[in-house]
Amino acid sequence: MSTFRWSLSSFFSLALVTLAVVALATGEVSLENGHLLETDCRDCHLADQVTEKNATILLAGQEKLCASCHPDAIRLSHPTGFKPSRFLPEAFPVDWKGDLTCGSCHTIHGTEPGLIRGGEKGFPFCLTCHDQEFFDRMPDRGESVAGFGHLDATADSKKTAVPLDPFSLQCLGCHEERGEVDRGAIRTGMVRHTGSDVNHPIGMAYEKSIAFGGYRSPDRIPKEIILPDGRVGCISCHTGYSGKHGALVVANDDSGLCTSCHDL
Repeated sequence: MSTFRWSLSSFFSLALVTLAVVALATGEVSLENGHLLETDCRDCHLADQVTEKNATILLAGQEKLCASCHPDAIRLSHPTGFKPSRFLPEAFPVDWKGDLTCGSCHTIHGTEPGLIRGGEKGFPFCLTCHDQEFFDRMPDRGESVAGFGHLDATADSKKTAVPLDPFSLQCLGCHEERGEVDRGAIRTGMVRHTGSDVNHPIGMAYEKSIAFGGYRSPDRIPKEIILPDGRVGCISCHTGYSGKHGALVVANDDSGLCTSCHDL
């Protein structure tokens, strides 16, 4: 079975490279609409001259290479770099190790919107691998992740009085409506969790806050704590995209999460 999956993923990888080369040669793909066509092949591939035989030999794993241009997409997305426990349709190949990668869902050298494999979009795309029960087991029944492989980073933060990052706007858009945080958080930047007495401001530029003292420098903060656009946001403390939606990124035993940023 593993040999079959390795052969299948190799076939797809080689086919993608071949199609990209043919498309360029025939003029069917332009620099304006092709993903990576303005990128030097050597930025990802080990060989100076990429051929069908060496196309799958990369400088690093797919996640690391993709993260060089899409860092937040990697950190706030469907998990990758693991061997899936469920059977995947042939349209979604794993790598030579049998691991799910960025290329399992995306055609790296494609031109279609989102570079999405399989032809489906939104929630129907998710259901090509997952069943409905998978989402029903989530606290929010999958509402926050169903239909998106990555958290949305397209919200316009300029329309708010407090400069909130796009991810926080997406979070608050649902949680305010559900009454899980006090209404007005988007306007004031003060998140008051209705299920507890925990309050915390968001939208502050972390580097500027350091000047007041009592905060750790960014290089001393655990990598699990994300500062989108350099600001404190919902995803600084909570996991936005996981089966444990909303869980703390760092355990707060003995105030461990708090002291990750606050130098008390």
